[in-house]
Amino acid sequence: MTSSDLTDSNIDKLAELFPTVVTETLDADGNPKRAIDFDLLRQELSDHVVEGPKERYQLNWPGKRAAAFAANKPIAKTLRPLREESVDFDSTKNLFIEGDNLDALKLLQESYLGKVKVIYIDPPYNTGNDFVYRDEFAESTSTYLRRSGQTDDAGARLHVNPESNGRFHSDWLSMIYPRLVLARNLLADDGVLIMSIDDTEMANLREVANLAFGERNYIATVVWQGGRKNDSRYVSVGHDYLLIYARNEARLQELGVRWRERKTGVDEALAAGREAWTESGHDAVAATSIYRAWLSKQSDITASVTRFKNIDDTGRIYNADKDLGWPGGGGPRFEVLHPVTGKPVSIPSTGWRFTEARLKEEIEAGLVEFGQDEKKIPRGKTFLQELDVQVAESVFTQIRTTASQRLARLIGPGVFEYPKDEYVLARWFDVVTGSDRDALVMDFFAGSGSAAHAVMHLNSIDGGSRRFIVVQLDEETPEKSGAREAGFTQIGQIARERIRQAGLKLREETDTAGDRLDIGFRTLRIDSSNMADVLRSPDDTDQLQLDELEHSIKPGRSGEDLLFQVLLNWGLEISTPIAVERVEGYEVFVVEDDVLIACFDDNVSPDLVRLLAKREPLRAVFRDSGFDSDAARINAEQIFRELSPTTDVKAI
Repeated sequence: MTSSDLTDSNIDKLAELFPTVVTETLDADGNPKRAIDFDLLRQELSDHVVEGPKERYQLNWPGKRAAAFAANKPIAKTLRPLREESVDFDSTKNLFIEGDNLDALKLLQESYLGKVKVIYIDPPYNTGNDFVYRDEFAESTSTYLRRSGQTDDAGARLHVNPESNGRFHSDWLSMIYPRLVLARNLLADDGVLIMSIDDTEMANLREVANLAFGERNYIATVVWQGGRKNDSRYVSVGHDYLLIYARNEARLQELGVRWRERKTGVDEALAAGREAWTESGHDAVAATSIYRAWLSKQSDITASVTRFKNIDDTGRIYNADKDLGWPGGGGPRFEVLHPVTGKPVSIPSTGWRFTEARLKEEIEAGLVEFGQDEKKIPRGKTFLQELDVQVAESVFTQIRTTASQRLARLIGPGVFEYPKDEYVLARWFDVVTGSDRDALVMDFFAGSGSAAHAVMHLNSIDGGSRRFIVVQLDEETPEKSGAREAGFTQIGQIARERIRQAGLKLREETDTAGDRLDIGFRTLRIDSSNMADVLRSPDDTDQLQLDELEHSIKPGRSGEDLLFQVLLNWGLEISTPIAVERVEGYEVFVVEDDVLIACFDDNVSPDLVRLLAKREPLRAVFRDSGFDSDAARINAEQIFRELSPTTDVKAI
């Protein structure tokens, strides 16, 4: 209903001639739009350097300042426990948080500051088909889509963040940046961040991670080849990336950290070697023959293992691949007699690597292999059991469909497409945590729960006690999808069911150690604060309203709701064991052997207070309105001062 926008038309023409001068800005209403950087345009049209604003290397986008503000902006929210959606609520150390992960990261800042060893995330790839991840959590999805220009007033879909939208990359950067800033705070000083991404936002994620973590803490970009796409027009792009950052790479160096992983198939090869040695009656030649026959039938063992083809007189698997010549030349030259012919063997052209006495020791220790006669230069032996670990390579192949098939067997076919492979995640968690089997692993884009599954899988293998915290938006599954047909209305339900079933399966497969395997999780939902808004100015309050402002707790909030808000406010881990006791008829929460004792019942008696004070807890919490009067509350504080003066007492 209007004439053509000539400005947009001119920008299109300039963009065709000079694509580098097109940028984004905000219009009068704060909405992103395309614009021309006139300084760059002047440079394009000049034959000399045009003076302008000082140039510096940086990542900028419309909304960057607002994104930084979002990371620091406080929220009045809490975590409410959902026992019915949990497994082993009272004993598990694992957490499943439902809600916006930006809120979750803020709520966890005190309790888990510097405690997380690994954070893995698989954020939306921004391919144009991703679910909307809204930060304005109070809005409905339809309101958000309409406000952001993705639907019209009638609710009809206009687009899903298409590349033609000026907000395509800016919106995604504004979403991910504050989350990375907060995630960095949670990582331990030797912690590691691993991020899955594809080509769409890979370059931007690398830059925004440099901004949040510092480029000096970048470790590597790992390429995960997941399959072929033979219907591609140009190139079969079947890979994803794992971007890896350290919280403090200098600290890793100080600690002497070296990431290593066990070679694929090394344990099976060592077991086969032992069997061949026993079967041969401790005959090296026969054992080698048996072992090589077994080796020839293996298809999934890497070359780094299969190159060890021999068994020596002590039953060890080895390969004679060590050059005994002096590197660079100039080594000592002396005769070494062949053990069979008794004649001097050929000397390496660069001389021997060892002195005569040292080489004699190597020969006597069985660490040197001679040829059939003296014409062949001897070689040093390397043993498989001594080289059973290796540095992880930056390119690996793992077909994605196998993870989908395993998930389908757990929770049903067609429920969740393209889950991340729990075995791949377990491998990388193992690599970066090393010997730390108590590591805390976090994933705040939980999806189907692959990271939680990976942690339990690792623990089932080595008996570790790693813990997980996973966060998933209460995102609805699409209508008429396989998930909806299977009864899953939200993604979080899929993840929880996957973790339940995976845990049961792992416990069955782990024999007696399965009883010690933590397959539970404590579910918590992000909600508004338990505290009522009772702040009023005198002008806004009349006598009739005073009784409405008496209680500081919102109606319908349970004692357990209040307990978890107290844990967060006091910076205590919310996976801490909790026991519920009945004392003098009151409900009393006991956190980790009297680290904290709480009672939120009404009409708290002096007898109850005295009994609790005699236990000398570190902290004690009551509900302010749980006391009949201010005098009763003050009396309770006095009882604690007399019987347990070191207890920190609080009334909320």
